[in-house]
Amino acid sequence: MHIGERVREYRLMRRLTLRQLGAAAGVSASFLSQLENGRTDASVGSLRKLATALGVSVADLIEAGPPAGHRVLRRADRPELGLGAGARKFMLTRPPLRHLEVYATEFEPGGSTGDDQYVHGDAQEIVLVLRGRARLLLGDEEHDLAEGDSVEYATSVPHRLVNPGPETAEVLWIISPPTPDAEVHRPQTPDESP
Repeated sequence: MHIGERVREYRLMRRLTLRQLGAAAGVSASFLSQLENGRTDASVGSLRKLATALGVSVADLIEAGPPAGHRVLRRADRPELGLGAGARKFMLTRPPLRHLEVYATEFEPGGSTGDDQYVHGDAQEIVLVLRGRARLLLGDEEHDLAEGDSVEYATSVPHRLVNPGPETAEVLWIISPPTPDAEVHRPQTPDESP
């Protein structure tokens, strides 16, 4: 069962129309229809909005059935979430881990988390480079990370990650507690200052 089918299942259990759920989650009914029918994927932000509107966790939308004990998640079975051009993001945490989010990401050369720095909530985030190189822009700081390097920071600090290297980079993200949707952070220009 794919994510869209679980969204439909929860939507129907709550007797919501596509338009009602879309309005509650801030997404269009046509996007929901495509998601439910497996014709599009949802970003982490969209999944969070849908989960909130449905009164469930993101993990509930990704994982079918009740939580079990120890489970193996095979690489081929990782749920893929939208991230951006040149990058892929996979959710690794599943129920009952509701106080922690872990993501594996792959960045092609030049791939990044987006054009701008972003913030999401006020939690602890750890970035660990598993393979390749990564450059983390953290507020006004810039950190070049090699394989095995890690950095910890608050998710309320604007940040952006890019792969400056010639090979694909694999990066692990650990966030506790889970955070709300990311917000793009664009530094104010002198004309925009209060």
